[in-house]
Amino acid sequence: MLYPEINKARSIIDLGGEWNFRLSDENHDNGEADRAFIKAGTTMAVPASYNDLKEDPEYRSHCGWAYYHRVFTIPGIFATERIVLRFDAVTHYAKVYLNGTLIAEHKGGFLPFEIDITDKIRCGEEAELIVAVDNRINHSTLPMGNEEGTAFFGSDNADVPSVAAAKKWRKPVNLPNFDFFNYAGINRPVRIYTTPRSYIRDITITTDIRGSDGIVNYDTSCIGDGDVSVTIIDSEGKTVAGGKGASGKLTINNAKLWWPYPGDPYLYKAEVRFCDDLYILEFGIRTVEVRGIEFLINNKPFYFKGFGKHEDSAIHGRGFDFVLDMKDISMIHWMGANSFRTSHYPYAEEMYQLCDREGIVIIDETPAVGIGGTSEDIYSVGRFRSHHEDVIRDLIDRDKNHPSVVMWSMGNEPDVVSFPDSAYEYWHTLYSYTKALDPAKRPVTFVCNQNNYERDRITREMDVVCINRYYGWYNLSGDLKAAEYALNMELDFWEKLQKPVILTEYGADTLPGFHLSSPEMFSEEFQVLYYDTLNKEFDKRAFMIGEHPWNFADFNTIQGPMRADGNRKGLLTRDRRPKMAAHYFRKRWHDIPDFGYKK
Repeated sequence: MLYPEINKARSIIDLGGEWNFRLSDENHDNGEADRAFIKAGTTMAVPASYNDLKEDPEYRSHCGWAYYHRVFTIPGIFATERIVLRFDAVTHYAKVYLNGTLIAEHKGGFLPFEIDITDKIRCGEEAELIVAVDNRINHSTLPMGNEEGTAFFGSDNADVPSVAAAKKWRKPVNLPNFDFFNYAGINRPVRIYTTPRSYIRDITITTDIRGSDGIVNYDTSCIGDGDVSVTIIDSEGKTVAGGKGASGKLTINNAKLWWPYPGDPYLYKAEVRFCDDLYILEFGIRTVEVRGIEFLINNKPFYFKGFGKHEDSAIHGRGFDFVLDMKDISMIHWMGANSFRTSHYPYAEEMYQLCDREGIVIIDETPAVGIGGTSEDIYSVGRFRSHHEDVIRDLIDRDKNHPSVVMWSMGNEPDVVSFPDSAYEYWHTLYSYTKALDPAKRPVTFVCNQNNYERDRITREMDVVCINRYYGWYNLSGDLKAAEYALNMELDFWEKLQKPVILTEYGADTLPGFHLSSPEMFSEEFQVLYYDTLNKEFDKRAFMIGEHPWNFADFNTIQGPMRADGNRKGLLTRDRRPKMAAHYFRKRWHDIPDFGYKK
């Protein structure tokens, strides 16, 4: 799916700003009475999560449907164009009505969907748009909600009579099986874009390196009759290659490669023309490969320095914030990092574009988090498999051309040991499915939780082993000598498999400004000592190809006895102020080269 752009053939109308809004416990089918009900609501900003924008606690804890409404007009000048309504992300389930008619439904809260409304609208006349949003999570959604009455933190003690009675009395609530807040609404931009009636539907670019030359393979999908031409332009505006036909192979002599920062993340432009349509796609020439215990970018062994991360900020919630993205990229550079994982869902496309230009490497993850934690074999029940496949397909379709994306993560911390046979079958076949979809054949992984790694049959089969481990925090709490011993015992196990391993999460909750002369849990000194203790062990192991502390910044979660104002494991505070650990990693990472660190 192509990102909307403005050029001499295409236009964009932004529908962001103030919309009418109303919460509801019921599913309104958009009859006249329902339209009046929605219009009588309050105002709401788009894009943004609605949860923190009103002081009424109903917005924060809402479980069910919410309704957005606005009117708009397409200028008459676009009457001869194709007109498309696009939503970048509506969390988690959306029903879209145009002038009272249902025109689309979409499941999945972190990827775009669009509707061709050319024949559904009259240019120059006012149109009415209603978007119904359902934020409920369960065993069929990704991320997954808990249907057995237990939230992510602790137990509801349902065997206590008064607790059991109260649970029946209370209003429905979302019970996430994941440790981040279930922000909802129209979280990313809503736009109308235009193309000619004969148009470029999609473009796929893969690259390779032959000596000093860059190889560019392109494939286009167009609607209509006509010829395709492709022109490759360098950063100085010079034409360096070109060809005709819907697909082909081009050679760029003495090509400049895309390298992670502080190398040169060099980008070319592919100008694709078809009939009256034009699309300009930025891309980089680079290769990625797993070879033995190494992860290679442009045939050089790369070391991942970075974070797990979240789209999360005060007021906006998970709503798109380009200013925050710019700040985050700046802080990533400041700390000497070179990568992050889009934990635990795909991020806004604008962030990937920034990373292409700024040289930040991305492990691109689906929202398949929270799979497990039930007494039944959730894989055999299979309520979410088809949705999981849809999400992977749409993720690759959206992000396949980004040079910053070097690996696909199918999900985070599923239970793979309670029912090891069905878990193996599920993830093994999903791995093959994912691998077959990517035209560039990037490495594929998923991220393993703290489990019995000897019983885990599937993690060891991933291209890169990605593990989340909290020795010294959630287990062996505060005892870093014991944590060091347990970590090394496990690393001995992984070393025998001769696979590249990234520690994709490890960390300690830390209250900013809480200092102790003798480091103990929650102090800034303990967070630094925790990381330094574990990092020294990583440095001894050649197969350890990366460290991603959890988390880039503090973030919001559901309320609970284990969380005080959210998850405090950030190296930065939620408003992006550095803790002591950020300064520790800044020194460490600036001293560790991106390439060739482990000899």
